[in-house]
Amino acid sequence: MRLRMMFVGDSMTIGRAGDYTWRYRMWQHLGHSCEIVGPRTGLYESSTAYADPAFPAGARRHLSGWGEGWQHMAPVIRETVAAHRADLLLVSLGLIDLGFYTDAEQTVLHAHRFLTEAREANPRIRAVLLPVIPNIRAETDAPFAAQVAHFNVLLAKTLADLDEPRSPLLLASRPETYDIHTDTYDGTHPNESGERKLAGAFADALHQGWGIGGPSSSSPLGAMAGKPVSK
Repeated sequence: MRLRMMFVGDSMTIGRAGDYTWRYRMWQHLGHSCEIVGPRTGLYESSTAYADPAFPAGARRHLSGWGEGWQHMAPVIRETVAAHRADLLLVSLGLIDLGFYTDAEQTVLHAHRFLTEAREANPRIRAVLLPVIPNIRAETDAPFAAQVAHFNVLLAKTLADLDEPRSPLLLASRPETYDIHTDTYDGTHPNESGERKLAGAFADALHQGWGIGGPSSSSPLGAMAGKPVSK
């Protein structure tokens, strides 16, 4: 049986008109062996103008939104997982929360609720979470950078505390070569190289942690064929 994979994220995940998105890169990597699920299919402002018009409608599904964070996703994740029968969540959240809504301690409480609610819908759900990655604000705003670093530590501790054999959790590694000056178009949102690196972080976590798919280093993201996946 194929895993039912759902992307959860903010503006870096949903993308804008003309983007490929890192979701597209993951579809190229695992889309032939995972079924992509979720309630939404569009880009920012409901655009459908993906950079590759051949990106299949079924593979565009996700739960992500511009300006949405952990506090927005936690209240809806249980019903969404249940409705779409998701087995695997790939989650990139936190920057919006820390930038506009909540501090590190409050944000990690929303992350904890999110995971608890997802398990209420599917007690065997798996999740891979990406820590908050470098962004332009953290370069010039020291208190914000400190909150990001603190949240990432709290997130790692939360995943370690909540991890269990029947519903395993993974923390993806921040892409080592990610550079906001060359991998984003505005210091925050990924360009094509950034998309590949974000997708690569998830691909490597899935391969190293659970043997799902292949490592990004052996199958360059952006031109990968899917590999068989077993539950």
